[in-house]
Amino acid sequence: MLIGVPKEIKNHEYRVGLTPAGVKELKRNGHDVLVQAHAGTAIGFPDEQYLDAGAQIVQSAEEIFKRAEMIIKVKEPQPVECAMLRPGQILYTYLHLAPDPEQTAALVKSGAVAIAYETVTDGRGGLPLLAPMSEVAGRMAIQAAARALEKSQGGSGVLLGGVPGVAPGHVTVIGGGVVGVHAARMAAGLGADVTILDRSLPRLKEIDEAFGGRIKTLYSTQDAIESELKAADAVIGAVLIPGAAAPKLVTRDMLKLMKPGSVLVDVAIDQGGCFETSRATTHQEPTYVVDGVTHYCVANMPGGVARTSTIALTNATLVHAVAIANKGWKRALRDDVHLRNGLNVCEGKITYAAVARDLAYEYVPADSLLN
Repeated sequence: MLIGVPKEIKNHEYRVGLTPAGVKELKRNGHDVLVQAHAGTAIGFPDEQYLDAGAQIVQSAEEIFKRAEMIIKVKEPQPVECAMLRPGQILYTYLHLAPDPEQTAALVKSGAVAIAYETVTDGRGGLPLLAPMSEVAGRMAIQAAARALEKSQGGSGVLLGGVPGVAPGHVTVIGGGVVGVHAARMAAGLGADVTILDRSLPRLKEIDEAFGGRIKTLYSTQDAIESELKAADAVIGAVLIPGAAAPKLVTRDMLKLMKPGSVLVDVAIDQGGCFETSRATTHQEPTYVVDGVTHYCVANMPGGVARTSTIALTNATLVHAVAIANKGWKRALRDDVHLRNGLNVCEGKITYAAVARDLAYEYVPADSLLN
């Protein structure tokens, strides 16, 4: 199979769909790889490394989209990229379609076969291709919150870890999944006072045992969230419903409960955000203020540590990329129900139930398209 890796074009997005090591693995399996010039240069993967791995360097994204049978990316295709997709071409990347009707319509129109990293599953009920970026984003959320709390950045002037004789900052994490646990771990490591809210009692028990009581756990109700908002210096939104739009758990009216200069970090912004006042921002302009509360809602947060993120992402996505290339998409999806769960759009049809429901499309089960 001929595989194409274009340079990412989203604002301040420096990640790349494959590392040179990933290219070498695909070449070892008998496939050819096109990489756009300078796709990884900014993060220490110069074109020479891709050439050494066996890739062919091409100058334009247009050539990659025109020639490649499968496109491997990181972020969702931008409108100019959607317009270059063709019927039957495989797109393997993050999509986050539920809150993005424009992208969904463009992918449907393209006739491409779009496999979303964020809905591929595993035998343990996890999301293995989303997990590495969730780990990065959870950890970065605390870095972002700590920075935004600095007075020079418009924050309240609270140091999350405190110092001897001064109480630490209070961090509230809404959601006890991968993002939430990694955010809590970072916050606790700084010495902050940390509380995680979740609606799964078994999950809260796991967290309590894992952290030995260093992190408080609360069952998530509106009353519990409101109580935490009053105390919090930083609130991390880490709620995920796979493939679906995130629920709005903090309304604008609830911001009145928060202290001036406190911070909201919405890691769920890729799925529409879990705060009513959230809107996607970029690394160039990451924050804005609503009712005295700083909002950090960068939609490609792991792009800020693009080298670490690219290596972690390729580690997770490569096994399925090889399977798709070796077998073709239909057989690969027939053979692996977990990869099949990643199929969101297929030749003009919506094949992921949550996306179809949220955007009012007819749902067509993936199984029916694999004969």
